[in-house]
Order: sequence, then structure tokens, then C-alpha cells
Amino acid sequence: MRERWPLTLRGTGALVLAVVAFVVAQQAAIPELLYFGVLMLALVVCAAISALVVRATGDVVRTVSPEVAEVGGIAEVRLSVRVSTPLPTLPGRWSDALPTGIEGRAEGAFPAAASTLRRAGAPVLLRYEMNGAVRGIHSVGPLRVSTTDPFGVIRRRFAVGRPTEVTVAPTIVELGPLPSSPGEAGGTRQSSALQLGQGADNLVARPYAPGDSMRRIHWRATAHRDTLMVRQEEQESSPAATVVLDRALSRWSPAAGETPGRDRAFETAISVCVSAVARLVHEGYTVDVVDSDGELLADPVEGGEDAEARGLAASFATLRARPDGPSRRIIPAATTAMLGPVVVVTGRVAHDDLSALRAAAPRSALAVLVAVAEDTVGLEAATTGWHATTLAPGGDVAQAWDRAIRPEDARVGA
Repeated sequence: MRERWPLTLRGTGALVLAVVAFVVAQQAAIPELLYFGVLMLALVVCAAISALVVRATGDVVRTVSPEVAEVGGIAEVRLSVRVSTPLPTLPGRWSDALPTGIEGRAEGAFPAAASTLRRAGAPVLLRYEMNGAVRGIHSVGPLRVSTTDPFGVIRRRFAVGRPTEVTVAPTIVELGPLPSSPGEAGGTRQSSALQLGQGADNLVARPYAPGDSMRRIHWRATAHRDTLMVRQEEQESSPAATVVLDRALSRWSPAAGETPGRDRAFETAISVCVSAVARLVHEGYTVDVVDSDGELLADPVEGGEDAEARGLAASFATLRARPDGPSRRIIPAATTAMLGPVVVVTGRVAHDDLSALRAAAPRSALAVLVAVAEDTVGLEAATTGWHATTLAPGGDVAQAWDRAIRPEDARVGA
């Protein structure tokens, strides 16, 4: 009721006094009260006219830090508000409209504003903290300001600026390091014999070219080929890893294919996916993120590019489940040829999926399977060759990852 009533407490009192003065002046025949009532009524009317005729405008610039919030993470919103009003205003209140997917206390006191007829007013700096509650792209705003006229009689409410889109990305959980492995199993941070002339496995010979140092002549290759050859190191490329996010709708609830945030299991799976990518990239792997049907969900993330891994999480802000494909695969066929680590994140695992999983595990240096569902009893024992674990929706992602990659839990297929 208070929000709808246009008069302030002072304005309401003036209107009541005017009515009382008119009544008493007529009953008691006191003309002075009639003059007083007219004065009070004129004050309210003039204030109302000024509020209707003179409109306040303004603009707002929002700065969100960090630019991309995470589910469960806190971001700071800074606002620079510039209000243009021909009449000065008294102190009031402000509030920023927050959507359902963002939580926070976005309100506070708004300072008095001077008239901007002769000069532009100084910007008002405001701030508040928001918490990302639901993954997605949300519109924050507009900013609403409630002030009064110079006499404090009429409330003046106006919106400032336009809404700002804020991205809430899935949570990246810090996962434990991978077990140390040589070759394709280890990232560039685990295997890095990169000095020239060191390590026979990294040396290749090529024909001598003018300008090559004589100290780099490869005498054994020269004698074998009967032509002058020089040593050249073949630098190791960043080893590859694959993360598979199974988006088939049959493995999730129907809500996973609708608005982000409605299926808790699917949200947990996306968090597992981006967390695994961040860990593999940090270990030095170049990571491909694919769907279970082989579709590339994002550009490959180069090893060591931690910022790109967070950018990938931001691109998954609106990712949803999709209808099942004709093959209904749990893992792409191409993944069976992968030598590097393979991480599969899925939901409900059916008995028919086990044979495909067993076929994909032997070639991979590290095959990790995380099934996010309630009814996955016996999955670890049934998936030979995989470091498999189950995770309840909303469960501890880091703990599930540690259970999966423990060396003593590796299951070697027969």
C-alpha cells in the first residue's frame, strides 16, 4: 500500500490537515482555518503538478567483477548513476531489479540530487554484491530510484538506464592432480624434455643447410645416409585429452532440455565437465570437449591456458540437454582410438552401455567415468577398464574425482 500511495508522510499530513481545516472552519465559522486549509491543499497540488510535469531522467553504467559469475560465487556490482532533474530532490532510496537466477540485496539509500538546469550533476557511485544462483544469462536492472520533491510531499519514482546482461557460468571446482604417467598419459607439465640435443627419443636428423652450426652435425646419420646431416630436436607437442559430456535427454530428466538450472543432476554434470577440463588444461593437455554423439561443444582448449578453460565454462552458461540421437551412444566412436586421457560425464547408465564403455577403455592412458545419478549401484564393478565413480546430484565433485583417479582403484579389463 505504501508503494502505491504517492504522498509521503509529510504530504499525507498536509492533506489531512487541509481536510480537517475545511471541516472545522465550516462548523466553527473560523475563516482563518479556511485559509490554512487552502494553503495546505495548494502545497500538495503544486507538489503533485511538479512531479507530473517535471520528469527526472538518467543513465547508469554497471560494472560486474568478475565479468562472469559462477554458480554459488559472489560478484561485486558497481553502478555509476547520473541523474538529470530540473528540480532538486531530497534523499531517497534505490533498488536494482534482480532476476530469479541471481540473489543479493540490491538496494540502499540514494543521496539528494541538485538541479541540473545549469550544470551536469556528479555521478552517484553505488555498489552491492550478488550471488549467482542459477546458470544462465540473466538481465539485471533497471535501476529504480524513489525520491521526493523539494518540499518532501510527493514521492517521485523513476527508472534509470537499461538492464545489463550478466552471465552465470557453471561452477569450476578445483580437482586433485592426475596420477603421474609417462608419454601420452602425462601432460606437458609432467613430461618436458625440451632442451636441444638432449634425449635420443626427441632427436631427428635433417639435411645440412647453409648457416647450420658444425657442432650440430649428426655423424651417425651422416655416415648412414652418405650426406651431411644435422641434429634437430622434435619438440613434443601438447598431448591431447578428451572430455565427453553426455547430453542425451534419456539420461536426464525432461527439465534438463528446458531452462538451465532446473535439473540438479545435469547442473552437477556440467560442473564436473568444466572442472575436469580446467584440471586437464592445467596439467598441460590440449582438451577437446565433445558430446556423446561426437559433436564438438567448444573449440579445443590449449594446454596451460587456464583463462581459456574459464572462458569455456562461460560458454556453457546456456547449455542444455538434447533429444537422443539414432545411435544413442554413451561415448563417441572416435574416442576408442584416443591414447590420452578420456573423461566421460554422463547420467543414468543402462546395461546396454557397458559393452561400449569396455571397448573404449583399453587404449586410453587414463579412462575416467563419472555418472551423476541416484540409481548407479554397482557401476564401478561393471565398468572394467575405467576409473569409475558415481556422484549424487549436488554432491561433492572434488571428492568424487579423487575416488575415481586413485591408482589403487584402476580396473584393468580382462
